[in-house]
Amino acid sequence: MIPYDLTKIKAFVFDVDGVLSPNMVPIDQDGCPARMANVKDGYALQLAVKHGYKIAIITGADTETVLLRYKLLRIKDIFLKAGEKLPILEKWIAKNGLKPEEVAYCGDDVPDLPCMKAVGLSIAPADASVDAKNVATYVSPTPGGHGVARELIEQTLRANGQWLHVDTAYGW
Repeated sequence: MIPYDLTKIKAFVFDVDGVLSPNMVPIDQDGCPARMANVKDGYALQLAVKHGYKIAIITGADTETVLLRYKLLRIKDIFLKAGEKLPILEKWIAKNGLKPEEVAYCGDDVPDLPCMKAVGLSIAPADASVDAKNVATYVSPTPGGHGVARELIEQTLRANGQWLHVDTAYGW
């Protein structure tokens, strides 16, 4: 169980590589990364949107496939080519009228550290860097790309009595 009062959480923010996709990213013959996506993460993400949670993707990646994947899940706030993530996160929190303790951030490496320190709940996958694990509120037993988002969202929705809610749970 995540050691945080999950009833406070109103928003989720995720890095992509190493969090929503595995650390290993195949490269095609043109040098473009081909990311994998976890279907259970996708289900949980779209369900959180249905329940009114704010969700942002903040990634250094610059690829149309990442944008398309998360738009299909009805996520509106997708920030690509994020060289420095903290200013983006701070602006997004303010724009959405959130308090830091209402935000969960999932990150796995050095570029995520400032964001992980700036929110109430920070999550690192099992295979995150030592630095990310050291600042995380919770280190998931799940490696990146294998359901970390599902774990966080499911536990949060369960804490709020929203998991398997008959009006939202059984469809995409």
